[in-house]
Amino acid sequence: MACEWKNSSDEMKSYHDTEWGVPTHDDKKLFEYLVLESMQAGLSWQIVLHKRETMRKCFANFDVKKVANLNQDDIDQIMKVEDMIKSIRKIQAMITNAQAFMHVQEEFGSFDQYLWSFSKNQTICYQGRKKGEMVASNQLSTIVSKDLKKRGFKFVGPVIVYSYLQACGIINDHEDDCECYRYIRQNYPCIDIAEDGIL
Repeated sequence: MACEWKNSSDEMKSYHDTEWGVPTHDDKKLFEYLVLESMQAGLSWQIVLHKRETMRKCFANFDVKKVANLNQDDIDQIMKVEDMIKSIRKIQAMITNAQAFMHVQEEFGSFDQYLWSFSKNQTICYQGRKKGEMVASNQLSTIVSKDLKKRGFKFVGPVIVYSYLQACGIINDHEDDCECYRYIRQNYPCIDIAEDGIL
């Protein structure tokens, strides 16, 4: 069955069917996905989706400027919020990431311009994978991870970045018999490259 992981819950199915892998060029959404993926470290995606609305409230509706200006008092309040992921290191890292995100926007005009330059504004469809094969990281996610870390981002290792690239549509990792896979291929600029290749 195509993308069988989506059937684990209604939240997962909705995320798969309406968001995951759809090419995203809106900076606010790109920041939201970055927060969610970074906060996931060590947790399941199911938990992150379940706590998504709590994180939305704690992180000012994922407004990057507001998150960048959060202070210690704000962190203390966030740590008291019921159902929030209570990791001071992660919460502090999201503030750092918001500041770094804004520096990228200043340099490139938008975070979108920066991020999508790694795939030359195309969605990558990797060829040669076995059906159902799950990939945790690859050469592209390692390159992007190193560049993000150089720019001061935290919790952006190659595995987290690979999931991020999947989420925002730079990598189309829907199964090839999935309707979403076909929809993306038919409606967005895509390029086929060999497994773990880079442009």
